[in-house]
Amino acid sequence: MTTDAYFAELTDALRAAGVPEEQIGRTTTELRGHLAETGTAPEEEFGPAGAFAARFGGLAPAPGEPDEAAEHWTWTADLFNDRRMLAVHGAQGWEVEGLDGLGRFVCRRAPGVALAWEYRREVTAGHRRTRVLDELTPEGWELCGEWLVYGYFKRPRAATAGPAGTLEAPPAAPHRWLFLSRRGKAVLAAWCVLVGGAAAAFFIGALGAPGLAIVIALASALSAVYTSHLETAAGRARQKAGASDRG
Repeated sequence: MTTDAYFAELTDALRAAGVPEEQIGRTTTELRGHLAETGTAPEEEFGPAGAFAARFGGLAPAPGEPDEAAEHWTWTADLFNDRRMLAVHGAQGWEVEGLDGLGRFVCRRAPGVALAWEYRREVTAGHRRTRVLDELTPEGWELCGEWLVYGYFKRPRAATAGPAGTLEAPPAAPHRWLFLSRRGKAVLAAWCVLVGGAAAAFFIGALGAPGLAIVIALASALSAVYTSHLETAAGRARQKAGASDRG
């Protein structure tokens, strides 16, 4: 069977299973990209088109469409822990729909057979945004949210893992919504100490309202600078380790 014939059969089967047209187009494009990278035949890589489509039947509808049956969950993590937790939750079928005004990940998971998702975080500030998008979009990455100077990207794991990228029995939604690393907890504790001390001084009259505002702003700025410093140092360490492994 030729590649075009395989995807024609796959498209028909997905349509019959009720998968939205937008999602069919996105899925087949990503699967074709995967085949272009591996150089394998579609039936060899994914199995018979009908059986493969059955594993995708009932997936989440196109973004923006209502879906009362889908699970919804919102959570957050600090910058030291966000990528690790995105990997964990993506493997459980949680798709990030966006980030809210507080920087929390707003997620959805389809009932029944769901896709596993993979994520990555890139600096997208300034002129880097266009370059990063140009580099990642052809690889199937989709921008799903931005916070501060960072952009978060997603793509279904089926684009690289084939049938292994689907989940038939995903675990229950976590009860937690906050996932802090040890360094994140230390930064938060230091911020609370500074702000708590300033608030106490304000209530006993030793510090005026302008002074309280300045202390809160300064504590927030120092926390952000320290977090950025630690994250930059960690990134350099990862780059150095990667260069050593390649050498």
